[in-house]
Amino acid sequence: MEESGGRRVGVAVDFSECSRKALSWAVENVVRDGDHLILITVRPEMYYEGGEMQLWEATGTPFIPLEEFSDGAVMKKYEVKPDPETLDIANTAARQKPITVIMKIYWGDAREKICEAVDHIPLSCLVIGNRGLGGLKRVIMGSVSNYVVNNASCPVTVVKVPH
Repeated sequence: MEESGGRRVGVAVDFSECSRKALSWAVENVVRDGDHLILITVRPEMYYEGGEMQLWEATGTPFIPLEEFSDGAVMKKYEVKPDPETLDIANTAARQKPITVIMKIYWGDAREKICEAVDHIPLSCLVIGNRGLGGLKRVIMGSVSNYVVNNASCPVTVVKVPH
């Protein structure tokens, strides 16, 4: 994808307010004409009824085009529910800029899978939101953005959500 002049801009999305802010920020400040905007979402590892997850558990799904991840029936088979606001940001970006918007879903620990995605896709850069957990919660849960900043092999921008 790089050779065609476009970069691979990754945005970690969990369909929360902070990931929507990160996606909006990436669209406004990072994504340029010809880029691939890749939404990366990580689901918890657990037993899933459908076969899709077992099929893609190790490598993540193939790239899912915007039209497909905007379709609730398609996303149901991955047990992923993108919120309307995230879909609106992605669809608006695709209408307003000559870019390709795709999604890739992983299963497992968000910190590790996002870093894996950086290497396997590979990404030119990554934008991630920060929930701004307090000190104790961050110690207990660990900050995904902090881990990714320290371990990803590409530039990472953390978009903080003001309280």
